[in-house]
Parts: sequence; structure tokens; C-alpha cells
Amino acid sequence: MRRKRIFSFLICLFLPFALFNVSAQTELSLEDAVSYALEHNLSLKKIEIDLAASSYLQRNLWLEIFFPTINANAGVEYRNPLFSDAPRSNTNPNYSIGLGLNLGLNAGIPYTMKNIRLAHQSDLLRYEDASNQLAIQVTRLYYSLVAEKNNLLLLNEVFDLAQRQFTRSETLFRNGLVGELSLTQSRLALENARYSLSAAKIAHENNVSAFLAILGMSIDENPILTGEVALIKIEADADMLIRDYLPTRPDIVRYNQEIQRLTTAHMMTILQNRAPSVNLSVDWGSSAFDPFADLLRASARLIIPIDPWVPGTSRARPITERANAVEKSVLDLEMTKDAAETQIRSLTALLRNSWDSILIARLSLEAAQRNYQLTEHGFNNGTVEALTLQDARNNMANARQRLLQTELSYFNMILDLSSAINTDWKNLVQIFGVQNE
Repeated sequence: MRRKRIFSFLICLFLPFALFNVSAQTELSLEDAVSYALEHNLSLKKIEIDLAASSYLQRNLWLEIFFPTINANAGVEYRNPLFSDAPRSNTNPNYSIGLGLNLGLNAGIPYTMKNIRLAHQSDLLRYEDASNQLAIQVTRLYYSLVAEKNNLLLLNEVFDLAQRQFTRSETLFRNGLVGELSLTQSRLALENARYSLSAAKIAHENNVSAFLAILGMSIDENPILTGEVALIKIEADADMLIRDYLPTRPDIVRYNQEIQRLTTAHMMTILQNRAPSVNLSVDWGSSAFDPFADLLRASARLIIPIDPWVPGTSRARPITERANAVEKSVLDLEMTKDAAETQIRSLTALLRNSWDSILIARLSLEAAQRNYQLTEHGFNNGTVEALTLQDARNNMANARQRLLQTELSYFNMILDLSSAINTDWKNLVQIFGVQNE
């Protein structure tokens, strides 16, 4: 009776922990995974910090440009006339304080303000692009893990079939109905299936850990991925995609902004170095805290630069460098456009041609499944050898794996095309999907 009470107490003690571990395996949809990654991904958080800094600078733009330089000073002076006939009573310390304001104005200030706004827009675009790319990366890994899970189910099924066949071969060998060669072949098929299943499990666990790291989850989490993709054929015209979607690509927009920013910086450098500037200054000082000894001084200076107009001088060189940077950025934009057009044309062609591979893989799987059914029936009737059954089983497994890989490759091409035209992959499927295929 006492042992039963102790056993019941232990069950009550450890049952909540057991239930907690079971509930830790929560279902994780694609939308939840993307939302969690956007909130907890560390790389995206770093970009958020840069965006917040540029946003702060833009909100305080007028203070950044027009707030004067303010300096306060305090001092003490002690005199000891060693070689003077002055009385020793004059050696007391002399205290002084002062305050100064300085403000410089030049014609390049409007371009400086515009450049700060463009830098904030660039950081905002960088954050949006990073968020989109992170969502695509999470989607790619999510469905890759789903495909790996389906492959594990397939390999586990192949292992069970090989184990059942080995059990039958072992029984037939003990009864003298098959030879040692047939038994050895069944054992070899079983160990090969065991090795393939074990290697796939290890690779899947490593990929799950990498997926959780991108999401910002703990590696102790064990989410159940519930997603499934029903592929349909994509028929998209490359010229239409280039015409309608290419101008909104983040890299194209970024280069256009960079050209605008560099052009603004060029004008800012010209005006800062060559245009006249005004310097306003106000200084106040007091010695020995005597109000009658206060000194107030104000000045206004007009500065006209000369050397920036002379080619080859140190102050003229930045102007030339800014102009060269604008020209190189224009060339970079043209190169990026050419590469983007090539990428879109290549992906649309691959999607069009790869659909036939999916259809062929589906037909091959149907034929392999039917072949295995007939071969297994013949093996059970004693008209087919074990080696023939193993070949039929391996052909069916290979056909299933080929179909999984082909469908995953097709889906990854959809993600690549959606990234290339900067749109959501679901919109791409909805707009360009052919429902009757």
C-alpha cells in the first residue's frame, strides 16, 4: 500500500512536466513562421537600428543644420611678480567666465537637408527589402523541411517494406525454400534502407536547427510544420513582367535613389566649396565677476573661396570625385537592369519548361507503384525472385523522391521569380497560374 502511494505521488509530481513537453510540440504555419522571423530575426533588428537612427536624424533635421555651436569657458589666472616691484597683495587669483555662439551658413545647406532625407529613404527601402528577402528565405526553408518530412515518411515506409521482406526471406530460408544468396540480398537491402533513413533524419535535424536560428527561436523548440503546397503551372510573359515589375525592384529603386543622392551630394560639394559663406559669431566674457568689466563681441564675416576654382587643388578634387561617382552609379544601374532582365527571362523559361518534368515524374511514380504491386503479388505467389522485388521497391522509392525534388525545385523557382519582380509568391500564383493543368 505504501509503494502504491509513493508511485501515485511520483506520477502527480512529474505529470505536469510530461504534459509541458508534449505541448511544446506546437503547430507552426507558414504565416506564423514568417511573422515570428520578422519580429525576432537578429539581422533584421540591426537594420532596424540603422533605420531608427536615420529617422531620428530626419526628425531633428533643422537642429542638425541650424543649431549653433555653443561653447562655455571658465578660467583662473594667478600672478606672482617675482621680478617686479609690485606689492605682494596683487598676487590674488583672477577668475573669468565666457560664452560663445558660432553659426556658419552657406548655399549648400538645402542640398545637405535633401541628402539626409534621401539617406533615410534609402534605409527605409533597405529595411523593406530585407524583410521581403527574409520572408522568402523562411518560406523556402519551411517548404524544404516539409519536403524533407515527406521524404522521411517515404524512407520509413521503404525501411518497413525491406524489414518485412527480410523477415519473409528469413522464414523461407529456415524452411529451405530459398538459398543464402536471397537471404543476404534481403539483409543488404534492409541495411541500405536503414542507412538512408538514418542519414536523412540527421540532415533533417540539422536543417531544422538552421531554420529555428533564422526565426530566432530556441533550438529546443520542436515545431510541427503544417504547410503544404499544391503546385500549378505558371505561365508568365517575360516582357510583361519586365515592363510592369522591373521599375519597382528594390535594387533598381536603390540605384535610382543612389544616383539622386550622389547628384545632390555633388551639388552640395560645389556650393560648400565654391559659393560664398557667412559666419556669425557672438562672444561674451566676464573677468573677476565684475559686471562693469563684461565684454560682448559680435561679428559677421563673408567668406569667398578662391582655391576651389583652381583645378587640381585639394578643395577642387572632391568636386571631381563626386561627379565621377555619379557617372559610375549610372553605369551600375544599367548593369543591374540588364542582369535583372536576364534573370526574369531565365526564370520564366525554366518555369515553362520544368512543368513537363513534373508531369513526367508523376507518370513515372504511377508506373513504379503499379509495377511494385504486381511484383509483390508475384513474389507472394512464388513466381518472382526477392531481388526483382527489391528492384521494384527501389524504383518506386526513387520515383517518389524524384517527384518530391522536382516539385520542390519548381516551387523554389516560383519564389525566385517572385523575388525577381518584387511581389508575393501567392500573388504570382494567383495571377499567372493555369488552373486547368
